[in-house]
Amino acid sequence: MKSLALSLLIALAAAGPMVAQDSAAATVGAATAILVTGPEPGMKAIDFTLPWADKAGLGPADDPFSLIALKGQVVVLAFYPRDFTSGCTAEMRTFADKYDLMFTGTVLVGISIDSLETHVRFAESLGLPFKLLSDPKQRLAAKYGAKGSQGSMRRVVYVIGKDGKVAWRDMQFNATDPKGYDRLYGAIAEARGKS
Repeated sequence: MKSLALSLLIALAAAGPMVAQDSAAATVGAATAILVTGPEPGMKAIDFTLPWADKAGLGPADDPFSLIALKGQVVVLAFYPRDFTSGCTAEMRTFADKYDLMFTGTVLVGISIDSLETHVRFAESLGLPFKLLSDPKQRLAAKYGAKGSQGSMRRVVYVIGKDGKVAWRDMQFNATDPKGYDRLYGAIAEARGKS
C-alpha cells in the first residue's frame, strides 16, 4: 500500500502542487479509514457465527458461537494476534485473573486466527474460563477493524451492550497497560447497568 501511495503522490506531484497536496491528504485519510473500521459505539454490532474451543476441548460443530443468540447479555469481543505469544498470553492471563471481578454476568470471548486445536492447548495451559473463537481468514476481524497485516490480528476489544449495539471499543488495546483494563471494566459496568 505504501508503494502504491508513493507512486500516486509522485504522479500527482507532476500535475501540480495543489493537486498533489489535496490528493496526499486524501490518500492519508483513506489509509486511516482502512485502518480504523468496524462498528462505532452506538452502532448495531455485526452478527457472526464462529467455531469455538475452550480448556475442555472443541465446541460442538452443531453449536457454534453466535452473537445474535446472546442478545440481552453484555458481550466482550477480544481480538488478539496469536496464541502463545507474550503479549497475547499476558492479555488472556489478565482476563482469566480478573474474570470473577470483571466478567461476572458478561460473556467474554477471545478471537484470533489460530486453529481450534491450538486454542484448546492455549486455553488449557492458562486455565481460561472463557471460549476462544477461530477466525483463520480474518473475515470477522475485517468487519470489526481488527484485521492485521502479515497473518495476525490487531489487538481490539469491543463491549456489546444488551441491546446488541456497540457500547465501547478500544481499537488499540494495550495488553500491558492496567489503565486499559480499568477502562474496559468501566465500560462493562456501564453496559451492565443499562436495560
